[in-house]
Amino acid sequence: MQAPPVNPRVGLFATCLVNTMRPSIGMASLQLLEEAGCRVEVPLAQTCCGQPMFNSGDTRGAARLARQFIETFEQYDYVVIPSGSCAGMTKAHYEEALADDPPWAARARQLAVRTWEITSFLTDVMHFAPRDRSLQATATYHDSCSGLRELGVHDQPRALLQQVRGLEMRKLEGSDVCCGFGGTFCVKYPAISNGIVDEKAVAVERTGADLLLGGDLGCLMNMAGKLSRRHSSVRVMHTVEVLAGMADAPAIGESERAR
Repeated sequence: MQAPPVNPRVGLFATCLVNTMRPSIGMASLQLLEEAGCRVEVPLAQTCCGQPMFNSGDTRGAARLARQFIETFEQYDYVVIPSGSCAGMTKAHYEEALADDPPWAARARQLAVRTWEITSFLTDVMHFAPRDRSLQATATYHDSCSGLRELGVHDQPRALLQQVRGLEMRKLEGSDVCCGFGGTFCVKYPAISNGIVDEKAVAVERTGADLLLGGDLGCLMNMAGKLSRRHSSVRVMHTVEVLAGMADAPAIGESERAR
């Protein structure tokens, strides 16, 4: 792999869920990227990546958002996203959504090679490891479907988490099995989704871990909600929050748990 430019200019795509539901993930991502030596910008023109439209069959609407995304981010050396599903959309599906528009499809293809899920970018491109991080806790990790299957994100977050002193990682049975969120799937098929996430919650509790970590906020919110309804003591956080030293902050779903 070609060496990255020195102090690369990175466009951080925050994602809709992070922006509206968990801004601390965006702040943690910014912190880690700067620690890795990147010059980070968060373009104000960014909106949705178009994944909900594309998955629902509205290819034309998704293509419109893809063009806006490309125009906003193609000026950067890299685009980094704290979400495997949004990164998967931009890398794997923009060219498909723009198939009827060859010039834009070519621009999508060029941007795709510079677009990364954040833990993969930190590990595979920047060869970064967090320093002076410690956390006396046990944690387990869930591999979200898009990040794992579309992007090959598996070893990277685990390698980063191994650098946190005192953090013991415990294996999650079925870590690569869907949590039942699936974007619009949980809305269209709520009974099936609930059954899937119930099995996931049981597997998480069996690990005895203090923390459940992952790389997709939608999945994490889904699992946090189920764990909360089961009155579980497991706290749910995005991987970058732990890597940035934010593990003392309220966990995902903690306000719901307190009610």
